Amino acid sequence: MSAFVLIPGAGGAAWYWHRVVPELRARGHDAVAVDLPGADQSSGLPEYTDAVVSAIGDRDDVVLVAQSLGAFTAPMVCARAPVGLLVLVNAMVPLPGETPGQWWDNTGWEAARVAAAEKGGYPVEFDLATYFLHDVPAEVAAAGAGQERPEAEVVFGQPCAIDRWPDVSTHVLASAEDRFFPLEFQCRVAHDRLGIPADEIPGGHLVALSRPVEVVERLIGYDP
Repeated sequence: MSAFVLIPGAGGAAWYWHRVVPELRARGHDAVAVDLPGADQSSGLPEYTDAVVSAIGDRDDVVLVAQSLGAFTAPMVCARAPVGLLVLVNAMVPLPGETPGQWWDNTGWEAARVAAAEKGGYPVEFDLATYFLHDVPAEVAAAGAGQERPEAEVVFGQPCAIDRWPDVSTHVLASAEDRFFPLEFQCRVAHDRLGIPADEIPGGHLVALSRPVEVVERLIGYDP
């Protein structure tokens, strides 16, 4: 059975994975979601990396899973811990030395988001309900209101401190109904930056909240 270590996105709340962890454990796997100090202005990518490495502990051949902004931390972890498989979910796939703040313009995200909104017939102007919660069950979204916290600005100026992409088998899992990072955009970024196709899954940006079973089935289906 595999050991899954799960990195959240902006804000750093391990709660994001709270529907996935029990599904993995029910199938006999080890699973831990890492809580990151996302709101702390004195912490950033190096501290996030430390937290994930600490959570891995003495586990071997880990399956490391990173959501959204968590993809900037994941390759830094791979340089320090025994990661056997890396899965990026609706992710900000970084280039070596790139900062999260640079990523938006470097990837052409804004134009892709606007084009997808116009094509899909939902508002171009960003709001949480439209872009993050449109497919999350109402009771889950309500429970999550108390888990929300901001992402400190410091992280957006810090580079992904790797010289090259880690020599770890990598998969990109992209949600078909993601309005924040549209599917076509994610596929292009995965191809351009990693030279791999993105694997499509139903759901929106917060797919671990809306479709945890489907996420788990994909994760355990990958060969470590």
